[in-house]
Amino acid sequence: MSEPAPTGPLSGRTIAIPETRELEVFASMLERRGATVIRCPLVAIRDAPDPQPVLKWCRDFTGAHFDDLILLTGEGLRRLLGCMERHEPALREPFVAELGRVRKITRGPKPAKALRELGLKPDIAAETPTTAGVIESLKAHELTGRRVGLQLYGTEPNRVLVDFLAGAGASVSTVAPYVYADKADDDAVRNLLERLQAGRIDAIAFTSTPQVARLFSLADADTVKAALAATHVAAVGPVVAETLSSHGVPVELMPADAFFLKPLTTALERLFQPRS
Repeated sequence: MSEPAPTGPLSGRTIAIPETRELEVFASMLERRGATVIRCPLVAIRDAPDPQPVLKWCRDFTGAHFDDLILLTGEGLRRLLGCMERHEPALREPFVAELGRVRKITRGPKPAKALRELGLKPDIAAETPTTAGVIESLKAHELTGRRVGLQLYGTEPNRVLVDFLAGAGASVSTVAPYVYADKADDDAVRNLLERLQAGRIDAIAFTSTPQVARLFSLADADTVKAALAATHVAAVGPVVAETLSSHGVPVELMPADAFFLKPLTTALERLFQPRS
């Protein structure tokens, strides 16, 4: 006896997701709504290969060497805690205590969520979850002489933010607790591009900028843009949307104000709703 056809607002739609960390969570959301999901995780998130610079930064932080901490990602805070738990467990408790003292600035909802897991909350939350949003949120605050810790997005040095802080009179110390690495094998990624270009995928939903970079690293830009032009391109938030746009890829849909998987799923539902 054959399985009944899936029903729901995404029935009959094939959606590709290059997500890694929450791959099955995202896939399940879409499949419950009837979609056929192509799982193609483009990048993996791994601990910094050398924990010693991360631990040194954590020791400096714990020693009350900072006034402010800018958290660009929730993953970053969790990786800092994980690094201490594995390599220097005694450091975690005083680190969290110091985290409660400093002024905490978050780029978006994910670092705020990571703070809430520790019973803490942001002191300054960027209205727009981008580097420009962080800078705008700090313009009204005196930064001269302040010591700022900056948790980076992967290994991206974020010179724009560092230069802004230095120009405002702050001293900056950065930490990169995780790196991005290739996940899906090259042949799987090329197969994804072929299916996109053939029109066999209704939408692709990007959830991080390294996913975009990986896709463009596997083929020439014209090939990737042609493949993406044959489908609906979704982005989880403005940072990802800006990265796609910088590569010449129009973004058709993005959640309006909450940049999570669930609002992204809702945006995909709306895209495919029958229009009267």
